[in-house]
Amino acid sequence: MKKYSMFIGRWQPWHKGHRWLIDQRLNEGKNVWIAIRDVEPNENQPWTPQEVMENLESELSDLINEGRIFISIIPDIESVNYGRGVGYEINEYEPPKDCDTMFISASKIRESISKGNNDWKKMVDASLHSDIEDYLT
Repeated sequence: MKKYSMFIGRWQPWHKGHRWLIDQRLNEGKNVWIAIRDVEPNENQPWTPQEVMENLESELSDLINEGRIFISIIPDIESVNYGRGVGYEINEYEPPKDCDTMFISASKIRESISKGNNDWKKMVDASLHSDIEDYLT
């Protein structure tokens, strides 16, 4: 049976920092499960979970087809809990301070979009620019 390293988030929007994060496990030869929290759209999370899933499936299609990435929508969560000896690791990855992804934040991206400037484009993979712009118009 295939195992996955799980990442839980809103992914609003998917950006280079998110990609850096999952690449930490992919580069170790691990498979990745991207769990999208089922949250109601609002000012801080403008996309529905289904829209997020479509963007991720488009952006990561090669890895999905290879079976390296699994994506699903999960119920919203209030905490992640575990007991001792559960048979899996809990890992935290923090980008190096000299890494471009260190300063990427989905909140900053949404703020840039709402102000109508294009600063957000340098934080988001170019393949998603048109999807985000289409959503905003």
